[in-house]
Amino acid sequence: MEQYLPEGCLWNTPENTASLKSVSSLQESWKDGRILEGRVTLCDSEHNLIVDLISMKGMIPKSEGAIGIIDGSTKDIALISRVNKVVCFRILRFEQGPDGQPVAILSRRQVQEECMERYVKKLSPGDVIPVRVTHLEPFGAFVDIGCGIPSLIPIDAISVSRISHPKDRFAPGQQIRAVVRQVEPGGRICLSHKELLGSWEENAALFSPGETVAGIIRSCESYGIFIELTPNLAGLAEPRNDVFPGQHASVFIKSLIPEKMKVKLILVDAFDAAYPAPPFRYFVENGPLSYWRYSPTCCAKNIETRFGECKKI
Repeated sequence: MEQYLPEGCLWNTPENTASLKSVSSLQESWKDGRILEGRVTLCDSEHNLIVDLISMKGMIPKSEGAIGIIDGSTKDIALISRVNKVVCFRILRFEQGPDGQPVAILSRRQVQEECMERYVKKLSPGDVIPVRVTHLEPFGAFVDIGCGIPSLIPIDAISVSRISHPKDRFAPGQQIRAVVRQVEPGGRICLSHKELLGSWEENAALFSPGETVAGIIRSCESYGIFIELTPNLAGLAEPRNDVFPGQHASVFIKSLIPEKMKVKLILVDAFDAAYPAPPFRYFVENGPLSYWRYSPTCCAKNIETRFGECKKI
């Protein structure tokens, strides 16, 4: 069975490189019907995509560029924006170009349609899947769930610790995991991310009172400063007027209070730094999930997700 990965996952693999290295290997890939990947170097005036196949030129005709191009439900910007990016495709045939050189005619649409039928339409609420971040908007992160098929992780589903913009958590091209919250009529996939980052207790167990640890200032309010310790755990320090959201911090942990889901902190220092974000620690790697509770059982406040309902209580 084919594995329908986000675009870019195959490009540098030995198998993909070997398939592109010569005309004969491209012909073998065509006969075998393999899914390949290559970099788009040009979108011409007719919106055909030109793909670098190393050993020859490839062309994805406009009609083969993506699902929905033929009926107009996908706009031409979806093709234009592929320039200088990696796309997946199958080879349809070989033709002779105007210059007498062979050209491989490719289809991305065919791969996407197959991905929809054999993979996306079989996803269920609670499934944990690999995705690739494609671009970020103030309201959420768009991701590739397979073969260039898009979905969205809303900003409030990225983490429990609140962020001002998805760029505070993700970067384009980043490979992450996501969980299917709901499959809507018509097949649209609702995704979430925060459930994979652990409950309050799982995150709090990483820390102990008396420790001084690293954090990021996320919000400065009149009553205190919210400092993120992990993407799913933040605490509150006394207010100060000389610190700003986005700064890194060193913080002393006064106490962890599970019955109130509170972390009391003392801000030792705050400063500007360009530290790289550490990789996500996923407490859940595989699904399916049917239910997730963030709150400790001893806490009266209940934060939970019931998969399939697309509703948080």
